[in-house]
Parts: sequence; C-alpha cells; structure tokens
Amino acid sequence: MALSRSKVTSQGQISVPVEVRKKLGVGPGSILEWEEDGDKVIVRRSGQFSSEEIHRALFPRQAPKPRTLDEMKEGIRRRIRERYAGR
Repeated sequence: MALSRSKVTSQGQISVPVEVRKKLGVGPGSILEWEEDGDKVIVRRSGQFSSEEIHRALFPRQAPKPRTLDEMKEGIRRRIRERYAGR
C-alpha cells in the first residue's frame, strides 16, 4: 500500500507530501536521491556526512591523527598547488 501520492505538473515537478517529508526529515533546500531498483524507483534523502565519518569510511583501521590548524591549512595549500600546478 502506498504511503502517499503526488501528481506531476506539466513542468515535471512534484510536491512531496507532508507525511513523506516528516518521515524523511526533509524541508526546503533538502536534496533527494532517486535510485532505480529493477522495476521500482526509490527516493531517499541524500546523505550528508561529517569529515570524521568520511575518514572512518576511507581509513577504517586507524584513528585520525590529531592535526593543528596550521598543519591543516598547510595541507590544503599543498593540495591546491598540486591540483592546479599545470593550469
């Protein structure tokens, strides 16, 4: 049984019903992802992750080494120089 229903406008827009917005925890400015799964389309709230969660996903076996603000700024500068050196 469907949770709710929406109608598509002539411009291809839909309104997300209040029940669905509450269930997904979305509001103005939220990003939704659409995924195909066989003959179904799944709509979900786009994930937003903290830098610590991303680090844990990339380096699951070790804790991040504590860095000072100056070390982080220098790392960013170095990365920018490397990325844009040939342009």
